[in-house]
Amino acid sequence: MIRAFQWDLARQVERHDWLLAQLPCYAKWGYQELHLHLEDAVDYPSLPGVARRDAYSWKQLRQLVDVASDCGIKVVPIANLLGHTQYLIKTAQWRDLNELRASDGSALETGQICPSHPQALEVAQKLVEDLAPLCTAGKIHFGLDESFHLGKHPKSRTEIDRIGLGSYFARWVNQLHRLAQSYHLETAIWADMLIMLPEAIRELPPGLIAYDWYYHAFRRHPRFEIFNFAEYDLVPALKKRGIRYWGCPMNGAFRFEPIPVFGERIANAVSWWNRCTRTKAEGFLVSSWEANHLTPEMTTVIDAAIASLWLDGDATDAPTLLRRGFERVHGKRNASTQARLALACDERAFAGYAQAERHQFWDTAHSDDGPKRAAAETRFLKRATTRAIAEPFRLSIAWRLYLSHRELFVKKTADNILKGRRLLARQKPRKLEQLLDQMETDTRGFEVQYLEGKKSANALSKLTRKEFTRGANQTILKDDGEKLKAWKRWLYSTRRNVNHLLQTSPIAGRWQLCLTVHASRPTANLVVVQQQNKSGDWIDLRRRHTIEFRGHSAKACSQIKRPWSAPIEDPQRPIRIVLRGLGEVAISQVRLTDGITMKTNLTWKAALRKRLGTTAPTTGWPDLDWAKNINHVDLEF
Repeated sequence: MIRAFQWDLARQVERHDWLLAQLPCYAKWGYQELHLHLEDAVDYPSLPGVARRDAYSWKQLRQLVDVASDCGIKVVPIANLLGHTQYLIKTAQWRDLNELRASDGSALETGQICPSHPQALEVAQKLVEDLAPLCTAGKIHFGLDESFHLGKHPKSRTEIDRIGLGSYFARWVNQLHRLAQSYHLETAIWADMLIMLPEAIRELPPGLIAYDWYYHAFRRHPRFEIFNFAEYDLVPALKKRGIRYWGCPMNGAFRFEPIPVFGERIANAVSWWNRCTRTKAEGFLVSSWEANHLTPEMTTVIDAAIASLWLDGDATDAPTLLRRGFERVHGKRNASTQARLALACDERAFAGYAQAERHQFWDTAHSDDGPKRAAAETRFLKRATTRAIAEPFRLSIAWRLYLSHRELFVKKTADNILKGRRLLARQKPRKLEQLLDQMETDTRGFEVQYLEGKKSANALSKLTRKEFTRGANQTILKDDGEKLKAWKRWLYSTRRNVNHLLQTSPIAGRWQLCLTVHASRPTANLVVVQQQNKSGDWIDLRRRHTIEFRGHSAKACSQIKRPWSAPIEDPQRPIRIVLRGLGEVAISQVRLTDGITMKTNLTWKAALRKRLGTTAPTTGWPDLDWAKNINHVDLEF
């Protein structure tokens, strides 16, 4: 079985010298192939204008491939040519390739390429021509995953109506396969489209390589999120068609995570290793995605830990594998202690959209979701920063600590704003003055924590990234700095005139709509709070994805519930809750408060859950459209 690892350079450009330095290590750990997810992270000779500002030069990419070859590692470039082709669509030259069209027929600025466009094969050939000399493993990976916009263009829609969606997808794969063959290359694709379009398999070319991916632990068969985590098994159909099979875990870089959830990533890899062994898979790829909020120094520890599955073969438990991972990357000193600390951090993981929403909005803190949990989390992370020996681990925890400080500050301040309004209404000037004093003290304390957070984020970035380049964490800090300035201005105005306490702030609106979202059928859900404007149009106020990225959410039914809040300026205008995406959620405990008055939702009883949507399908082509309302409920107070 071929053992491979992946770098997602498309989402985060790492320092070239750092990448080169890692290759001998991966060779020592028994990895045989490197898959490079590139998109616009490289300056393609045949596609001028596609590369972004911090992209690798073509010379740098060739050097990376050469050094990998010297280490005995073969390279597989990933050239996305269906889904995830925004890197092409963003350019004026290739925008017309887009499946998505405006009402006047013009191409939108975001989307994916349309295989029926006359230039689709032209751009594919340019990519393959550039990348072919770098395909030292003798194959090229075309991606093709998550292509949910397929059939939105009139050209593709017409063809799909004629021959069917499965045949249409297979036809594009065959076209790319013939293109790869003309350069004496084998063809690889991600397998998720084959789960949704199994009828396509019988029309695919024998010898194709399908990379099956799923990023949670499982017993025998992986599951598919879009199908409400239903089990599937592609192996029999693929083997019958002569298609080679790979299994793909992930090493820890889910979106927004500052630290990998170590135990879950190890469990995911073990599940896939067992399945690949059982199914006699051709290969095992440890993939990496969106490592822009954390340092790849930590996902490298997981890659080193996973290598124990073939280097040692005597253990599958997370403490043992992680200990060995820390030993390989950072030495034997305190490796066991570091592994235990990593697993303890899992219990305070910053995972999922519910916490990450604070990157955009401070004014969604729930009035009943007080600061106690955040305070306990902060105390743990403070201690953890003193126990982490390896610098990347210590800095990762320090950055995670800032996020915890921010959560504590926002929750506590949101509570205090509502409390202050009650004191104002009850004419308690002395207690109100004391509360405002406390809010100023808390603000000064958070300013110190903000500066510490900036220091840790910058130090973390310097480990593997170019200096003076603003990364994802620096962007978060910039936005937080603007919110902090706005908050200080608001607090200053309130100290001058206490009636200003009733006005909208960066942390609470004049009114707050409070509710609880139950992700009882967790899949691709988007819950939206809307309000009708004077023209009668419904405007999105706040949106929240229910995606958690944790094992407890990777099941057909769950008990996940998340309190949520959204600012409301005018409570007299109609308000509703909207569901988009796929699947089902439930809403409970809906009320509207300004801190003084509590208005109860009269649409249904407060103790009941109002269900929106239906259970996601377990087969077929999902209608996944983040802009389309599939259900809504009107609120009345």
